[in-house]
Amino acid sequence: MRAVDTYTVEPWGLYMARPTPGRAQFHYLESWLLPSLGLRVTVFHFNPGHEREQDFYLDVGRYTTGETVWQAEDHYLDLVVRTGIGVDLADVDELLTAVRHRLLSPETAEQAVHTAVSTIEGLSRNDYDLDRLLAGHGITLTWRDGP
Repeated sequence: MRAVDTYTVEPWGLYMARPTPGRAQFHYLESWLLPSLGLRVTVFHFNPGHEREQDFYLDVGRYTTGETVWQAEDHYLDLVVRTGIGVDLADVDELLTAVRHRLLSPETAEQAVHTAVSTIEGLSRNDYDLDRLLAGHGITLTWRDGP
């Protein structure tokens, strides 16, 4: 259990913001769960000396809505977005290890790869601008202090 400062529900997703006590790299994080896209979009608020060259961190997974509870299943693949510059795919090794150890089915892993590739292609077509890509899906993300 972790303390959460804010939850906001929109027709297309769930926003959550919370402190991250005990983390050396960052002190606060904000995330949007986007079930229709199979993505969790996160902005980390880094501590001095731990900044990273990234604007958004995207987790590929299955995010399921509910009346009072949402469920999240991480599918290991991550995308690191630098607005206007590019996107990096991370943790392919973790996905393959999860399949090898039967933590994810091959079908789920295949869907994760399709989601990652589709997102990378969409970002590419939108000059690596996540907001522009999401606007095409009718999604507008808001952040505590901006991204």
